[in-house]
Amino acid sequence: MSLAHYAASGLGGLRTSGDLVSRVMMNKKTGIDESKEYVADKLDVSVADLSDVFVMRELREDMDIGVITSVPGCAKGIEAKARIAKVLDLEIPSVKRLENKLDI
Repeated sequence: MSLAHYAASGLGGLRTSGDLVSRVMMNKKTGIDESKEYVADKLDVSVADLSDVFVMRELREDMDIGVITSVPGCAKGIEAKARIAKVLDLEIPSVKRLENKLDI
């Protein structure tokens, strides 16, 4: 867990893409470089853009996958997690539990 936290912190966490890269690292058991490439490919940006606050803020708002400051009408919490799971093709346990409870 400390490695994922370190990676997320180094990429700016929710400000940029650190949370996304760390989810891929934990879910797919990949290293940081491979995880960055995976996320960049899924988001259709360069690996360098993953740590650019301005690019990622706009992208996160456009894709509605959550931002650090609340924006009226934008996804937050479990809704943002569900969108992240879909965009990155990941299974997030809390999203899966909600889907099971709702029979989705």
